[in-house]
Amino acid sequence: MTMPFVSESLFNEGLLNFLQASPTPYHAVATLRMALLQAGFQELLESEAWPEPLIGLFFIVRNESSIIALNFTNGDQLQQQGLRLMGAHTDSPCLKLKPNAPILQQGTLQLGVEVYGGALLHTWFDRDLSIAGRISYLNAEQQLQHQLIDFQHPIAIIPSLAIHLNREVNTTSSLNAQQHLPPIVLQTTDMTRWENLVRELLPADATDILSQDLFLYDTQAPAFVGADEQFICSARLDNLMSCYVGLMSLLKNRDSAAPSILICHDHEEVGSQSDHGANGNFVISVLKRILGDEIDYSRCLALSMMVSMDNAHGLHPNYMEKHDAQHRPLLNNGPVIKLNANQRYATSGYSQAVITWLAKLANVKLQPFVMRSDLACGSTIGPITAAQLGIKTVDVGIPQWAMHSIRETAGCHDALALYQLMCAFLQVEQLPENRG
Repeated sequence: MTMPFVSESLFNEGLLNFLQASPTPYHAVATLRMALLQAGFQELLESEAWPEPLIGLFFIVRNESSIIALNFTNGDQLQQQGLRLMGAHTDSPCLKLKPNAPILQQGTLQLGVEVYGGALLHTWFDRDLSIAGRISYLNAEQQLQHQLIDFQHPIAIIPSLAIHLNREVNTTSSLNAQQHLPPIVLQTTDMTRWENLVRELLPADATDILSQDLFLYDTQAPAFVGADEQFICSARLDNLMSCYVGLMSLLKNRDSAAPSILICHDHEEVGSQSDHGANGNFVISVLKRILGDEIDYSRCLALSMMVSMDNAHGLHPNYMEKHDAQHRPLLNNGPVIKLNANQRYATSGYSQAVITWLAKLANVKLQPFVMRSDLACGSTIGPITAAQLGIKTVDVGIPQWAMHSIRETAGCHDALALYQLMCAFLQVEQLPENRG
């Protein structure tokens, strides 16, 4: 198999641009949507009829924060080849504004926040923070409208307490999420200032603000780091790297023989339990509309396979004891295949064999990973999708440091390697069958 030549520098520059443009799941999906439209994909609405048969390039958005893209240029091959599915998620651990966010204390305007997902909280202190997300409002005609907003510049900060006032800070942790996380926005005694700041980003005819889904994020731009620029540092590497790799793989292989799907879900970091999360019916609903009756549905999925892409724990040289000695993935040493005896990852013996075979075809090195037996394992959308669809699934990902920090680190070579692996997955004419 001949892999298409792609410049690593251009591929990674595109990744950094994608990360910068996507401070929230809403913005990530908007960025994906624009790229798909520019590539000739047609948007389908769940509330409307779809073409029959469904032949071509399509995508469906739910809640503006989850998206499914379909490469069905060979949609008539579903019963012969099944589907190639790639899955990722658009959300990352962060701080989310509460509905009644403004707090006035000692002449400062702060914003009440709650923790979204398993955020590494101490990394949010002393950062230049901005706010982005979605506002729902009524316009002058009393019509419900939705608007993505992004302040872009630093408008908030969570200052640390001086060490002189907390001498034990370096040896003990006493962080209280309710008390210590509200960011400071400005000095004022006017509670209405916050709503006025938001209104400046809305259309002029906006009247009542009905709801807000707003998130804090770090304004520091993604960057290449290290003496030889061997690392990529950015917010939201987990898991926007996988969304980007999936997008680029889908676009590059639009003429491949097998019908293929990219799924980017919201809410993975909080359990996927929503109408547009992996534990909802988004994927099932789309596939049943495409595949028709139950027999065609079952036959197609029996020939299908999914690659769940989510970042993995790379070996940290300062904490080597946190890894099993035989399973220590290194940054810039290839994608990780993730395994867990208790099915926290969906990789089976069969799916591991298939992805390893594909890696050999693509000349991509894979690194196996299991957690230490005395440490708990995270999870992905892989087991959820495998169980819901009854489909062969493998969990892979890019190794990284500082997972769930406000700023994470990955190797500059690994995203392209995962892309090459996904190209092999989409290009190979027939996957080996598992008849038992």
